[in-house]
Amino acid sequence: MVDRVLVTGVSGFIGGHIAAELLRRGYAVRGSVRSQTRAAEVRAAVTAAGADDTLLEIRQLDLLSDEGWAAAAAGCRFVLHVASPFVTTKPKDPDDLIRPAVAGTTRAVDAALDAGVDRVVVTSSLAAVQYAPASSDHIFTASDWTPPDRRDLGAYVTSKARAERAAWDIADRRGARDRLAVINPGTVIGPLLSDDPGTSVSAIQQIMAGALPMVPDLRLPWVHVRDTADAHIAAMTSETAGATRTIVATDPSSLIDAAAVLRERLPEESKKIPKRAMPTWLTWLASVFEPQLRDNRWLIGSAQRFDHTPVEALLARPLRSIPDTIEETGRSLAQRQLI
Repeated sequence: MVDRVLVTGVSGFIGGHIAAELLRRGYAVRGSVRSQTRAAEVRAAVTAAGADDTLLEIRQLDLLSDEGWAAAAAGCRFVLHVASPFVTTKPKDPDDLIRPAVAGTTRAVDAALDAGVDRVVVTSSLAAVQYAPASSDHIFTASDWTPPDRRDLGAYVTSKARAERAAWDIADRRGARDRLAVINPGTVIGPLLSDDPGTSVSAIQQIMAGALPMVPDLRLPWVHVRDTADAHIAAMTSETAGATRTIVATDPSSLIDAAAVLRERLPEESKKIPKRAMPTWLTWLASVFEPQLRDNRWLIGSAQRFDHTPVEALLARPLRSIPDTIEETGRSLAQRQLI
């Protein structure tokens, strides 16, 4: 009998790659979308990724509604909760982001445990780790927690910190901690499955499109989307992954370095890439006026480091090369004429 996996947010960048990889491995996938109008797009995406969509089923679920969650989880051996609101700009009301993130995670974990799944894997974020109080030479691990009630955090960071806390609280309350695993990815990039670049890939897109006159010294903890997908699936099946959270990210590297990789490896697509690097001090100054820089100000000149040992043990291999990942992302954007 084929094992069925519920993947919420299957129309998203990470969710789509997870679904495609599960289908390639022979699982049946029940994917959730906010609207059935996305169903054809999802099928086209997984097919383009080389997966057979015969075992793909699409359900409609809303993070803010109880309707359909129990039925979606019924008959599934695993649940991967990937769906979450994700925006780079500050919402007018932080609750517009925080409330659906927490409510959706609560519904997904409760529905999974009610259905008796072997494991539920929740997609959190590195943001739920890297705001922990720490010294400048600290290496962040799964033991580090972003304080969910810290007042100077943006809505996105707060949403991820509170949603992950909610997942663990439910698992503890129900005595099911070993049936929960959490993945904490960094800035996820890689080949697109549709023409929607999403939020993380837009950083590479903006460089290639010459959106700024100089490349800012914004340092991001990149990770390949396929590493992220593989980590979810490994956490789903590994006997030792229960009751763990796993950082899936590399140490931050600058957009300046990303631009250099793109110029070297994709010279035919580098005409618009700025040749001048924005110094760290000027990046800080520009962040006063540029909303995306302002919202990510804490990443300017970042020198954070992360413990990669757990994810490499989970995957039984190193994470993919970031220069190769940046090149692959750039080629995908160019092929889809998105720059």
